[in-house]
Amino acid sequence: MTDFQTILDEIHHEIRPLLAQGAVADYIPRLASVPHEKFGMAVVTLDGQLYQTGAATEAFSVQSISKIYTLTLALQAIGDRLWQRVGREPSGNAFNSLVQLELENGLPRNPFINAGALVVADVVLAASAQPRTQLLTEIRRRADNHGLRDDPEVAISEKAHGFRNAALANFIRSFGNLDHPVEEVLDFYFYQCSLAMSCVDLARGFLFLANGGRCPWTGDTVLSADQAKRVNALMLTCGTYDAAGDFAYHVGMPAKSGVGGGIVGVIPNRLAVAVWSPALNAKGNSLAGSAALELFTTKTGMSIF
Repeated sequence: MTDFQTILDEIHHEIRPLLAQGAVADYIPRLASVPHEKFGMAVVTLDGQLYQTGAATEAFSVQSISKIYTLTLALQAIGDRLWQRVGREPSGNAFNSLVQLELENGLPRNPFINAGALVVADVVLAASAQPRTQLLTEIRRRADNHGLRDDPEVAISEKAHGFRNAALANFIRSFGNLDHPVEEVLDFYFYQCSLAMSCVDLARGFLFLANGGRCPWTGDTVLSADQAKRVNALMLTCGTYDAAGDFAYHVGMPAKSGVGGGIVGVIPNRLAVAVWSPALNAKGNSLAGSAALELFTTKTGMSIF
């Protein structure tokens, strides 16, 4: 039997020298104030066992990790019709790049780059009369934590400095791939990125993707087994920005990262694991968090390969 607690404690000790490296996401002022030395990690197994180390219960801004939940809502609403409006290929460019949109006529490469997430947000807006409430309710149910909430200061900070996202949204709208007003799409997007969760919340909240689309806490079928498999595939190929190939090589699991310093990964039929360290590498992924997940798959011998 794998001693997850000992492994997590070993990882916490071994990555300490990395906590001073990298840089926090200072282009979002609210995130710039988060101390470098923060680190948390949590594992939740399919039978509900929880293991944690460090600041695993401290909430932080999930940022792009929220794209998994909006993608889930969009797939619940329109299924495979979503792929007529957003692709499923790695981008090879920065997560907020405008370059490919012009070359590819406003069709974002995948739902995890910002352009793709804006299209997904547009789908969610069309499918729900109260999209913010629906999203928050969904996340609370998946994480089994009804106290989860957004951080309004983060949303305000993002809106005040969201010029590139505004450019992306207007560009997509110019190609007819957004149905709602740009401001409405942006406001929902900034809201989803401002949601605050801990490593424990995220590990619990992603466990449905390790369980064939079924939520262990509620018994709900969140996604079909086929859809869950597809989302995991997208996380593996597109979930860590344009470092996905390198992440798959070193870590070997489907994962989604955010510039708040969080990364969540799943080992299908086994567990979900979340890590948080706010300082990022050059690709926008948590520097110490990426190293911690590589240590995790090495020490446990668990990966999808």
